[in-house]
Amino acid sequence: MAFLTDRKRATGLGSARTGTAHFWQMQLTAATLAVLLPLFVFTFGHVLGASHEAVAAYYARPFPAIVAALTIVVGFLHFRMGAQVMIEDYVHGAARRWLILAVAWVSYGAMATGLFALIRLAL
Repeated sequence: MAFLTDRKRATGLGSARTGTAHFWQMQLTAATLAVLLPLFVFTFGHVLGASHEAVAAYYARPFPAIVAALTIVVGFLHFRMGAQVMIEDYVHGAARRWLILAVAWVSYGAMATGLFALIRLAL
């Protein structure tokens, strides 16, 4: 081990060539959420505590439904990318790949469930 050069020790540990793109996607989703979350709270606040019929009628309108759908999609994409970074930093070995897949499945499953519930409510 003492005779290995620095380059030989670093072989296979280099960049995956996706770090910059991943960073910018995280920044984009964070900025988008900074706009969407106040809009979502503002639109959701009107129907908080209302009856099911009032909520269904409210989300049948396009603006609140679109804001809620975008918040669900962008929020879970941001969650997936953030959890992936956390797993890459702190989990090593074969468990890393399985945990990243599990987080992606949970994230996309929750996103699909949220969108399905919103569509059922709006239609």
